[in-house]
Amino acid sequence: MSLVRSLRVFHQRRIALPVTDDALVLDVGSGDKPSWRADVLLDRYLGDEYAAQRSGRGRARISRPLFNADAAAMPFADGAFDYTICSNLLEHVEDPAGVLRELMRVSRAGYIEVPEASSAKIVDFPSHIWWCRLDAATEPPTLVFTAKDAPVFDAEIADYLRRSGVQRRVEAVLNSRFEHRVIMLHWSGAVPHRVEGSVPQSLVAHALAQPGHTKDLQAAVIEKATDVLTARTQRRLRRRRLRYDDLVRPEFRTGDGALLERRVYSDERWTPKPGPVSTGRTASRARAAGPPAAGGGAAGS
Repeated sequence: MSLVRSLRVFHQRRIALPVTDDALVLDVGSGDKPSWRADVLLDRYLGDEYAAQRSGRGRARISRPLFNADAAAMPFADGAFDYTICSNLLEHVEDPAGVLRELMRVSRAGYIEVPEASSAKIVDFPSHIWWCRLDAATEPPTLVFTAKDAPVFDAEIADYLRRSGVQRRVEAVLNSRFEHRVIMLHWSGAVPHRVEGSVPQSLVAHALAQPGHTKDLQAAVIEKATDVLTARTQRRLRRRRLRYDDLVRPEFRTGDGALLERRVYSDERWTPKPGPVSTGRTASRARAAGPPAAGGGAAGS
């Protein structure tokens, strides 16, 4: 894909978000490349050992307040956010329906991106455990997750692509029309979805054990261009003051008016020990006054 085309597609996927400046935005599964527009981040696996769940840096990037929690059991209050971004996460998690229910609970609208099954069946990432499709026969269309039973769709074809040395060229052809490699779903109110089958635990373990993906030069250029294009808005948004208690569920509130800080938030009550599972307006809009909740620590960028 040409750089110009890449930038155009990236603008459509990452920059042209249908939110106003005062909207409160959450990035679920933010990983090593959090959305420039997110006010708050959530990710479960932060360290280098989970690099297979990301593409680029080994560790998750902590550029804003980051909640270390399971995306299928978020610590946030009902309707705490105006908009959620969930990009290239659901194909990794054991319980995509659980994550979707949480997205709909904590937010009234959002953006979901997942790899499209027919393209993924040609060349897929070994860390993905679901085939994803958008069933247009329903209105609105239904997001469908079909459990994989092996890392690749056809082991014989995958072996041929590797040993012949043409896999990278095939992948480059697929990426030349990247907008057809992914499902880009903007939703409001609800996300119709269906889950077919369950993923074997052996495949979940295999996915988590895969090495990370390296970032190519074009991806780095696009990331830098994003920072340049959004720098002014980002500076304005970073001045926003968010209170911890305005975002979290009532049982997790501290009552001390603490403001969120740029660090990791972790609490044993809502952060189960990482295992083989991969994830990831009650509230008056959190703008006013507020120290963070229970302890932080973990990866840095």
